[in-house]
Amino acid sequence: MMNWGGKTPPSGHTEWENKNAQESKENLTDTVEEILEEVAQEDEMSNESSREQDVSLEEKVLTLQAELDQTKNQADEYYAHLQRLQAEFDNYRKRTQKEKEDFAKYASERVMEGLLPVLDNFERAIEASKTTQDIKSFSQGVEMIFKQMQSILAKEGLAAIEAVGQPFDPNIHEAVLQVDSEEHPENTVVEELQKGYYLKEKVIRPSMVKVSR
Repeated sequence: MMNWGGKTPPSGHTEWENKNAQESKENLTDTVEEILEEVAQEDEMSNESSREQDVSLEEKVLTLQAELDQTKNQADEYYAHLQRLQAEFDNYRKRTQKEKEDFAKYASERVMEGLLPVLDNFERAIEASKTTQDIKSFSQGVEMIFKQMQSILAKEGLAAIEAVGQPFDPNIHEAVLQVDSEEHPENTVVEELQKGYYLKEKVIRPSMVKVSR
């Protein structure tokens, strides 16, 4: 404001100052309103962004919860399946154990069934020997029973080991005596004292023999 030295300024000048003051006030008001509007807009944008972040976070939480529920359901299914497999395996183990025990217990059942007719024939032969005087017929009957038993055992894989005249083999022969022999080469079986047998390819009893030296 200009200094007029105590004098009254011209009326036109006062009006001009008032006008300038009014304009400055209006400009200041406009500026304040603009600032307030900008602040309000920024607050609105901030609130909108915050709401969007909240929505995004909520969606992520829901997605994670859904994935967690799905994983839990899969884990429950796997556990139930594992329990079923465990139960099936236990039943299988018990069943096979029982089958194994039954097999060991009744392994000879078929052989015994095959030998029952032989046993029956031996009983008949014994009864017949008490009344018959025909020794030849009785001997023939016993020989037939013996051949019947040999046939049954052969079907099960039993076979006699060849001995007399064969080179001595410690895997299938058991030498109990050594004798001088002009008829046989050295280390040859000259006599069989007890038959030996194979069961299929396994030696279950070696032949007891005399061997030349």
